[in-house]
Amino acid sequence: MWKHITSTFLSLMVVILVVASGVILLAQNRYKAPGPLTQAMCLRVESGTNMRKVSDELAKRGAVSSGTLFRMGADYSDKSHKLKAGSFLVPEGASMADIVDIVTRGGASTCGTEIVYRIGVTRTQIKVRELDPATNKYFDKVAFVPADEETPADYTQAREQADARIRIALAEGVTTWQIVEALKAADFLDGKIAEMPLEGMLAPDSYEVSAGDTRVSVLERMQTAQQAILDEAWAGRDDDLPITTKEEALTLASLIEKETGVAEERPQVASVFVNRLRKGIKLQTDPAVIYGITKGQGVLGRGLRQSELRRKTPYNTYVIEGLPPGPIANPGRAAIEAAVHPDETDYIFFVADGTGGHAFAKTLKEHNENVARWRKIEAERGNN
Repeated sequence: MWKHITSTFLSLMVVILVVASGVILLAQNRYKAPGPLTQAMCLRVESGTNMRKVSDELAKRGAVSSGTLFRMGADYSDKSHKLKAGSFLVPEGASMADIVDIVTRGGASTCGTEIVYRIGVTRTQIKVRELDPATNKYFDKVAFVPADEETPADYTQAREQADARIRIALAEGVTTWQIVEALKAADFLDGKIAEMPLEGMLAPDSYEVSAGDTRVSVLERMQTAQQAILDEAWAGRDDDLPITTKEEALTLASLIEKETGVAEERPQVASVFVNRLRKGIKLQTDPAVIYGITKGQGVLGRGLRQSELRRKTPYNTYVIEGLPPGPIANPGRAAIEAAVHPDETDYIFFVADGTGGHAFAKTLKEHNENVARWRKIEAERGNN
């Protein structure tokens, strides 16, 4: 009889183990299977919250089929204690395992509010943007110029959000003085700037920062990035360029940057300057003359006077030979690449063509015809 009881008990245990294994396997498959979310969502995890609150929110919004299974999976994978605060984009059909990974891996928020501090050539602008999970694109909530307008409530609220992303977007062609002054005015940064960085040595790019970062640390990141770009470009430069140092390449790139806002024109503009340097022709570039007047401290706001074009200054390329003594702005990567890889052309001249680009010419006769066309366009616009 005991033998029969023992046999029955063992059989029952086997059945229980098989059933339990099946249940566990089904739970694992359900945990890793695509979830019920039909449209991407932005999940905000508050500081100090726990996995139960997160699972309840996910279940409420239809992102998981079982909050209990979600928590069990997080516990089993030893990730419950790794929950991170922030705003996270949960894609359509994300599995419970995917979502656990998203909210525990760390790093910057991937959705929610973004503050963009754009330092431009003519002004500094702040935008508060929100990510639309359905399209995965940002839309502007508010945009304002801090120097001219009152601070809107949307910006104040965004600054108070611990998970709001902050980005400094540096436009190509801004001067070092403009960057430093803008960073001084940024209320999300700390510390003083004791020394002005060299002109041209700050890389135009987008920099994600955190509230409380020092202004010096941001400048150092910009300098490190520009040095790397310049070193790489110089190492791969074309042969027989009429420039002999990285510093001259940076100066040439800054002239190219200020002369054209059309990306595909940069190598052509570079070819004009390179051809002139090779032939010993003065560069005659207005942006350099303007820099000699403003010292890079803002825009001139008017046309150049004939007396200014005749006056001999280190930056008056109508008077001096060759390049000015240093960069006149901070050029982007494309302008630096154009400086060391100019197009091979016979162009010596260029002038605005009325479309935002330029008309290039090999001879003075052609150039004068292009200038005449441009003057006609200017006159027509003036009459309108």
